[in-house]
This record gives sequence, C-alpha cells and structure tokens, in this order.
Amino acid sequence: MDKEVTELEDGKIIDLFFERSEQAITELSNKYGTVCRRVAGNILRNDLDAEECVNDAYLGAWNTIPPRRPDPLLTYICRIVRNLSITRYHANTAVKRNSFYDAALDELEECLPSAVTVESVMDARELSALLDRFLGTLDRENRILFVRRYWYSDPVSEIGAAFHMSSNSVSARLSRIRRKLKGYLKREGYDL
Repeated sequence: MDKEVTELEDGKIIDLFFERSEQAITELSNKYGTVCRRVAGNILRNDLDAEECVNDAYLGAWNTIPPRRPDPLLTYICRIVRNLSITRYHANTAVKRNSFYDAALDELEECLPSAVTVESVMDARELSALLDRFLGTLDRENRILFVRRYWYSDPVSEIGAAFHMSSNSVSARLSRIRRKLKGYLKREGYDL
C-alpha cells in the first residue's frame, strides 16, 4: 500500500517553527525542497553545492522564524536559497565563469548596474518595489518568462521547451522585456 504524502499549509509549517519543532524543517523540505534545489542548481550547476545551500537555507529559516512570519513562505525560502547560492557561486567562480548564471546576469546588466551601485543610488527595497510594479505591467506569460530567467535562472532552452517556443524566440522576448524594464526605470526616475 502506497503511503500518500500530505503537505501542510504554509501557516501550519510556520506554526511548527514557532513551536521550535524540528518537524518544521521536514515539512518545509517536503513541500518546497524540489523548487529550492532547482533554484540552487540553476545558479550553481553543482548538485553537492546546491544541496548544501538548500540545507543552509533551512537552517536560515529556523534561525529567522520566529520572529518573522513570512508570507508567502515559498518566496521567503527561495530568497534565502537564492542568496546563499549566489554567495557560493561567487566564491566558486572567483577566477572562472559559470556561463549559465553569468549569461542571465549579463543580460540584465544593461538595465541594472552592479549591486554596489544599486545600493549607492537607491535603497534595495525601493528597487524591489519598482521591479514588482514593472512586473505588474507585463502580461502573465512575459512575467513568467522574466521570473523564470532572472529569478530562478532557468536556461533559455528550458523556458522555450516549457512554452513551446524556440530558444531564439525566448531570447527575443526577454530582450524586449529588458528594453521595457530599462524604459520603465528611466520613467520612474531611476537613472542608469
């Protein structure tokens, strides 16, 4: 007889964190482990490093919940995984380049300068809110394309397969979205 796995709602998982129950980590992993590993794997392209970043993210969630009560939980844990993976990526590629992640960053470079410059020009929260508003101007498909490429770091070929598009078509659409982003940021007073 197969045992069916039932996933807890996010609120119940967070309650387990507040109770300091180690079951919280298990439930978090059961519900969001696959997407966390995908985010880390797309950035790092190394299964062992990706798994370590995901485990470190679970520890990060343990250390920050409580007092935080993140909503949505998926975005919160993915942000931790992504930040840890980017840090590991930079440590791993101090000399060499990772063509998958660097390619995604290079594509956005024309719209957004380096993180150091962003922090000196505008508070990161303001930029985040500005990007959220920009994403709200896009239709659903373009928003998903943008997020899959620049948040999850999915390869263009995978995005194309998911949308039944050629890699060239995906690249062209992403290029148009980046141009729109650049124009939007300029109109909102963000000087590039």
